[in-house]
Amino acid sequence: MATLTTRLYFVRHAIAEDASADGDDRSRRLTRKGRRRFTRLVKRLARAGMEVGLIATSPLVRTRQTAEILAAELPGTPPVFVVEALAPGSDWQAVVEWSLTRDAESIAWVGHAPCVGRLVAASIGDGSAAVRMEKGAIASIAFPDGLGHPGELEWLAFPDLFRRR
Repeated sequence: MATLTTRLYFVRHAIAEDASADGDDRSRRLTRKGRRRFTRLVKRLARAGMEVGLIATSPLVRTRQTAEILAAELPGTPPVFVVEALAPGSDWQAVVEWSLTRDAESIAWVGHAPCVGRLVAASIGDGSAAVRMEKGAIASIAFPDGLGHPGELEWLAFPDLFRRR
């Protein structure tokens, strides 16, 4: 019997290279700055208790690299799965259905703007709104009644949140 998913982490990919001259958006990689900022954020969140059972990511390079950093810095090194439904133009229902077949209490979805912000809003019950998710941001949504029911925004963290001023 599958474990009830009670928490989703929505992650927007970290800072990536600009689009190439040939317009190949799928192969854009993270920049050094994007890697550094996102790694720092995830390390802090892990120390604060963030745990993830598994990670689902868009197939694009920048999201896969973001998911790999997330997995490497979190306790237990959660497995990473490429889920086509998280590609630009995300299919909310397909990602929910995929997640419901997994045995995990918490799942991270790594995707793109504006889809990630729309998914955050839809998960808390307002499918007509969007939440602004800067590059490398992570939102935590709790689902007291399980995935597929309205959730509650617990927190939204972005890479410069813990930056010393």
